[in-house]
Amino acid sequence: MKILPRFPWTVPPPGPHLVVLGAIYLILGLLGRDPWKADDVTHFGIAYGMLEGRGWLVPGLAGEPLPDTPPLYYWIAAGFARLAGGLLPLHDAARLAALLFGALFLAGIAATASRLYGERERGAAILISVGCVGLVLPLHDTQPAIALLAAIAWTAYAFQLMPQRPAAGGAIAGLAIGLGFLATGWVPVFILAALALAMPAAPAWRTAKSLSGIAIALGLAALIAGGWLAVLAQAQPQAFAATGAAAFGDMELDASMLRRTGRYLGMLPWFAWPAVPLLFWALWMERRKLHEPGMLLPLALFAATLAALVTRSDADSLSALPLLPPLILLAARGAGNLRRGAANALDWFAMMSFTFFAGLVWLGWIAMLTGSPERIAKYAARVEPGFVMHFSPLAFAAGLALSLAWLWLIATAPRSPYRGTLTWGAGMLLLWGLLTTLWLPLIDSSKSYRMLAKSLERALPAGHGCIAGSGLGEAQRASLHYFAGIETLGPGRPGRDACKLLLAYSSSGGSPEISPGPEWRKIWEGRRRGDRKERFRLYRRD
Repeated sequence: MKILPRFPWTVPPPGPHLVVLGAIYLILGLLGRDPWKADDVTHFGIAYGMLEGRGWLVPGLAGEPLPDTPPLYYWIAAGFARLAGGLLPLHDAARLAALLFGALFLAGIAATASRLYGERERGAAILISVGCVGLVLPLHDTQPAIALLAAIAWTAYAFQLMPQRPAAGGAIAGLAIGLGFLATGWVPVFILAALALAMPAAPAWRTAKSLSGIAIALGLAALIAGGWLAVLAQAQPQAFAATGAAAFGDMELDASMLRRTGRYLGMLPWFAWPAVPLLFWALWMERRKLHEPGMLLPLALFAATLAALVTRSDADSLSALPLLPPLILLAARGAGNLRRGAANALDWFAMMSFTFFAGLVWLGWIAMLTGSPERIAKYAARVEPGFVMHFSPLAFAAGLALSLAWLWLIATAPRSPYRGTLTWGAGMLLLWGLLTTLWLPLIDSSKSYRMLAKSLERALPAGHGCIAGSGLGEAQRASLHYFAGIETLGPGRPGRDACKLLLAYSSSGGSPEISPGPEWRKIWEGRRRGDRKERFRLYRRD
């Protein structure tokens, strides 16, 4: 006798159910929390400056201009904050921009996989994206890099469309890259240029139709980028010069490119998991068809993206994000053709791993609420001293629903080559959902500067005037500005030498305090709970 209802869909599930899964994944952890250190609060701080009426043309952070920072993402984040700020806290409303660009990315990667391979690969592409380790945090932060991912995904779609519909393909690619430039700078432009040079080597893109589509894409992208640069040159010549210098001034065309290439490729096995093993299987399976569009386009896109990145930046988890769309496409091709043993291995690995870690999350939550198991409760108290977990019926209900849905899925989902991909994507949704419901208060406390900013605000003397800053990073300045209205003047800023107060920041942990001089007297010191490295010290000049 069957107790559980049968899994009612095919594997991967049909489109509408994937839309619901993607929406749940994007929304969980997006709202109901403070801006977190470091990128989340930094990029929100730029949008917050726009809400105050500053930096709409040249973005700024806590009163300091950022002349080479593209504004589009911040316009959209500030627009969401203006529209929804009455219903949500400003930072939550601004983070709706992440929801928009995350949805555009998933839609673009699904549409491209569908055109390249078929409907089942479309579902696999969404599941791999949801399960991708390197995407989890950026997709839920105030993060312009996700706009670049959306631009790349739709550029891939457009190039696949060009041989049949050159005008539509060229328009989509030009619009995606042009808006990507306005959101993130020159990287999407160089990717398009490299792709436009490489693709005509393939027969499908050597036709008159495809070449006209590529020309339309280049022309439209140039029109959007050139139009913005013309406005900037007229209104803000210094910002125009900084933006122009960033095009080629950041390039390093030397032997260090090989080192950076190795670092990018070396981080992909964990950063792009589970795409990497699936894409290697796709490459082996289609090794005699690498010249065909389904394999050639994502490979060329990966090569163009890697070439654009290694000339400009060293490898880290943020700069490597643009490499993920072509890898996800290749992985989607391989997901449905896994041998039975490999498919079962991925399925069992996902089931065991995510069930184990989900159990740890529940156990940790119980320990923080009840003090038992005592060892886990003591560890949580050391991580965030003074934090007290309170029972939230809504968080408990959401966590319970996710956990029951997970148990139902792994017990009833039918056998399929795609089952391992489904299990991994659903497992990542489960783990992220539990962390951002049950553990959200703890994570929010450890990642937010709210309490520290309020403590500093109370310590400021009445009528204090300007405050000089020393050592403060962008995340700290953005947090102090938003939570306490405190703006500091960094080195070289006009009027800094006349300030009677100095806020110094260090991240050296237990290193001895370095006094700024005999004329300065410390009047306050603070740090975030649980942070053993950061120190904020406020001095007054006597």
